[in-house]
Amino acid sequence: MKLSVIIPVYCVEDTLDRCVKSIIGQSYHDLEVILVDDGSPDHCPELCDDWAKRDTRIRVIHKEHGGLSDARNVGIDAAAGEWLAFIDSDDELDEGTLEKVMPMIDNYDIIEFPYYRAYGSKQQQLFTFEPKVYDNMEEYWLKGRAYDHTYAWNKIYRKSLFDHIRFPQGEVFEDIHTLPSLLKQARCIATTDQGLYYYHWNNKGITATADGQALESLLKANLKVKWMDDLYYMRILNIQISVYQRLRKEILLPYRPVQIKTKGLTVTERIKAVMLRVLGVKGVCQLFYTFHKIALV
Repeated sequence: MKLSVIIPVYCVEDTLDRCVKSIIGQSYHDLEVILVDDGSPDHCPELCDDWAKRDTRIRVIHKEHGGLSDARNVGIDAAAGEWLAFIDSDDELDEGTLEKVMPMIDNYDIIEFPYYRAYGSKQQQLFTFEPKVYDNMEEYWLKGRAYDHTYAWNKIYRKSLFDHIRFPQGEVFEDIHTLPSLLKQARCIATTDQGLYYYHWNNKGITATADGQALESLLKANLKVKWMDDLYYMRILNIQISVYQRLRKEILLPYRPVQIKTKGLTVTERIKAVMLRVLGVKGVCQLFYTFHKIALV
């Protein structure tokens, strides 16, 4: 079997059918679909079992609730395919995605394809990639700005990358905790402009409801990454500012001078870079915290 598609399922009875239909409706057939019922308290367990009866490529695993990472890890352990894909159960794949992407896969360890972010909301935005091959993971992370799209779901992975890697349990933004470890194992990554993943906006999802603790987890994950340039540093600085606004905890981001003329910086980021040189990381965070408090008055 070529591909195992892992779908964690929890409280998604309104969207599960749409998700599964988008997978089994693909004209690429050399796959299995693993529905991991993560102790869902609604009708999802029955819906999963019904799908397994309708299509022999679908397997269902029922388990106690352990969260998204745990559900994905259970799916990885059960997968029989040479390749893995992760689909969130409130999302879907565009028609023809697998038949476009899978023929390219054998020469790479990971292949990344386009996606709609926040699909169905006013903020929806299409992100695509130029066809490119990376055999240098630092280049992929920094020049390819992989840190902006660390999502597990718009990629297909060689399963052997996960031989000693699993998604961290108890962490939010688990994808950013995991992808850098996978890159250390990978030899070659490709991006393509073929295929399309629909990441549907969810008002109850992690992105929409992230609190200070969640953002602190995101900050710590980024700080573990060894690769760094000015653009990536400014992204982490923005996360540090958001964490400080919510938690007022010790600053974790070390100081790094950022070149004002760095290509790709926004006007706002250039201003922050000037402030950074004058005030340091803590001073910038305190200043934006003060602005934030004034704005709330």
